[in-house]
Amino acid sequence: MSFTDLSAFVEGLLLEYGYAALFGIFVLEGAMLLYFAPSESLVPGAIYFLTNHTPLEIAVVVGVAAVGATIGQTALFLLAKRWGRDRLFEHRWVRVSEDRLGRFDRWFDRWGTLSVVVSNALPFTRGMCTIPAGFARLNTRRFVVGSVIGTIVFESALAVLTVSTLQIL
Repeated sequence: MSFTDLSAFVEGLLLEYGYAALFGIFVLEGAMLLYFAPSESLVPGAIYFLTNHTPLEIAVVVGVAAVGATIGQTALFLLAKRWGRDRLFEHRWVRVSEDRLGRFDRWFDRWGTLSVVVSNALPFTRGMCTIPAGFARLNTRRFVVGSVIGTIVFESALAVLTVSTLQIL
């Protein structure tokens, strides 16, 4: 499936099922199961297709994205916490290489919960400290709070950039 076909598929889901589709997509994205649909494209698409660009509607998109992504990340975190490194990497759906994960292990070792916030607030690193936080057996409540904060920062920044761009056009 090409990127264009995939984009059309996601657009169709958003138009047909609205916020429910957005929520489901973000749960899967947070659990690192949707590499083809990063939030860098999902939030702008949702704002474009699902809203009239009012502050309340944009806040709803950010809220749905944050809740969905946090649920997905928490599920992955709990699996990593329960199963540990060896058992988690037995599964083919875990697509993070040991080399890439090593970098985020070091982030987590150095910064703890703050690394969860930062990794969720930066593009291309979203959620990458989820697995190391689980392996380190971070307190679940601390993980969830860090995940929510970082995700809201990131999704809000995307929303602001999207709205600014739409106003220019």
